[in-house]
Amino acid sequence: MKPQEIQHLYWRAGFGILPKPLHDLQKKSKKAVLNDLFFKSKNDSPLRIDTSEIDHLLTNKGKLSDDEKKKIQQYSRKKLIELNAAWIHRLGTTDAVLREKMTLFWANVFVCRDNNVAYMQRYNNTLRQHALGDFRAFVNAISKEAAMTKYLNTQQNKKQKPNENFARELMELFTLGEGHYTEQDIKESARAFTGYSHNLKGDFVLRRFQHDQGEKTFFGKTGNFNGEDIVDIILEQEQCARFISKKIYKYFVNDSIDENHVEAMTRVFYKDYNIANLMHFIFNSDWFYDAKHIGSKIKSPIEFMVGMNRLVPIQFSKPRQLLYIQKQLGQILLDPPNVAGWKGGRNWIDSNTIVLRLKLPSMLLNNAYISKAEVGEEDTMINVKKNVFKKGFGKRMDINCDWETFTKNFNSISINELQNYILAGAMNPDTKQYIEGLEKVSKKEYSIQLMSLPEYQMC
Repeated sequence: MKPQEIQHLYWRAGFGILPKPLHDLQKKSKKAVLNDLFFKSKNDSPLRIDTSEIDHLLTNKGKLSDDEKKKIQQYSRKKLIELNAAWIHRLGTTDAVLREKMTLFWANVFVCRDNNVAYMQRYNNTLRQHALGDFRAFVNAISKEAAMTKYLNTQQNKKQKPNENFARELMELFTLGEGHYTEQDIKESARAFTGYSHNLKGDFVLRRFQHDQGEKTFFGKTGNFNGEDIVDIILEQEQCARFISKKIYKYFVNDSIDENHVEAMTRVFYKDYNIANLMHFIFNSDWFYDAKHIGSKIKSPIEFMVGMNRLVPIQFSKPRQLLYIQKQLGQILLDPPNVAGWKGGRNWIDSNTIVLRLKLPSMLLNNAYISKAEVGEEDTMINVKKNVFKKGFGKRMDINCDWETFTKNFNSISINELQNYILAGAMNPDTKQYIEGLEKVSKKEYSIQLMSLPEYQMC
């Protein structure tokens, strides 16, 4: 494979690729490159933080007292920040990049949030476990997660008074898309999911006395359906495979849909609903590597931050600062804006976020200083400027930047080659003229200059 094709693959299937693994993969065929990518993501490794302080409360067989509920909420507020930071660290350091990228993708399909950290940790690991597996099992697992039964009120869904929230979103946002079902289908589906609940620990429980045992008619079929029957009938609709294929195409290929490619994906996915097979088909297709797709997508805030972290490992001493940056950029992991999730694409960028994105590399990596020294400017003047920025901005972010790792990874790369590894696509003529007019003081300074360009926002 060509270097640019491998880089494109790893920006879409992961968060970029460093020089050594890129050079190693160049020697391999496409088949071998893909086999390596999928093999490293074959097994899932659950993300764990310590929740022992409330675990004993969640195994309580009786009801929680008001004080115990308050303790769980207070503890979870702190621990959800820790889980957020742990997830971002995992994204930036894992070798199983495809599984983690898929976990990030599915988190914006099966959208959910909850104020109980134990439930959200379980939910996040369910996404990770099924990210490359069987879609049927995935949907069923999601429908039984404690965080989801709370978020979409399934635990309030009883035969005497069905709650339609989960049934509606299951079809509209999770599997079929708006307009591919009727209001009656929602009502009958809701009846099938009555009794879905969980215990304090978060394990799924079917409250049989709250489950509607009567016949339901759903998509023209009649029977004493339960939730899993509903999922089976939904997956019988080719529209389900098409709906998911379109979401995957927009996320991994291009925001502009090519209907022919989506239909090809649909045929592959509809055969067995195997997610890994679908992803392999995409990454093995020649059209995935078309020039029009390379550098065509705006990075999500998380992709932007994690990609930067893979170049220069960053450690925040205060996780709240990491959370604050996510908030300013418009994407906080574990805290989606609503059940529809983040819109993505051009919605990631507005007049405020683009300014922050362009400044963030220098803020995090260089005390807010970005070298704009013109060719020939003396080193003493550059150092004076850096000291001014350090005094003014250096204490705002309490972080540690591992430039030694950057230097080690890019030791064999000349300063003039850096842009080929840092940018996903080519510079436009104006940017190229601007960057060529700046002094390449060092690899460190030049890498920050490159990460501060509009082109770095793309992948």
